[in-house]
Amino acid sequence: MLLHDTGLIYGRYLRQTLRSRFAMLFGVLMPLLYLLFFGPLLTDLPLGGQGSSWQVLVPGLLLQLGLFGASFAGFMIILEKGQGVVERMRVTPVSRLALLLGRVLREATVFVFQAVLLVLAAVAMGLRAPLPGVLIGFAFVALLTVSLASLSYALAMKVATPQGFGPMINALTMPAMLLSGLMLPMTLGPRWLDVLSHFMPFRYLVDAMRDAFVGHYATAHMLYGVLVAVGLTVLAVTVGTRVFRTAGP
Repeated sequence: MLLHDTGLIYGRYLRQTLRSRFAMLFGVLMPLLYLLFFGPLLTDLPLGGQGSSWQVLVPGLLLQLGLFGASFAGFMIILEKGQGVVERMRVTPVSRLALLLGRVLREATVFVFQAVLLVLAAVAMGLRAPLPGVLIGFAFVALLTVSLASLSYALAMKVATPQGFGPMINALTMPAMLLSGLMLPMTLGPRWLDVLSHFMPFRYLVDAMRDAFVGHYATAHMLYGVLVAVGLTVLAVTVGTRVFRTAGP
């Protein structure tokens, strides 16, 4: 029943996405600009890690794609609340978990597709990474998208207008990006900043992905990254489902 309901919701929103292909491609524009105009500046710079500058930058750009894209997914819920779509769905026998999973799996599909495009562009720019490592990176993007989209939808269910939602998301995502070391390893900064960044869960994801992109899979970074990604996903889906079940109109 859950799989059937999730498939129905997923199919509905995926069809909407496929009718707006330009918007799906436009979402990859910002990371692509970083790749084209920021990536070459890092060539031959000592970045304090293993691998090339592309193996340092591209994992961060993939997570940036999921961070900013999934965090703003809740805008759709706010629009649907105004049109009465959410309430009509909630009075059907469809599982509340399916209402959430169908939406967030659609988000994960879109952002993994965009991640593939970004990696292909990076390969053209000079990235060389093992295929298993790249696939692990896509898995991290999918988990990050599911977790952040779930939290974004949960927050949007509590917010009345897009004008109230947008500033809150901006206030959360920008510090998250800066303290996670998405652009450059935090070990390049002062000691206090490196220590502070360990309180940001996305730091563990980007460290794990950078290990994967150089072919190092059995590392402490990888273990911590998997634990954080899975734990955050379970927590976020649980919170999102509870909000879908209890939130008022």
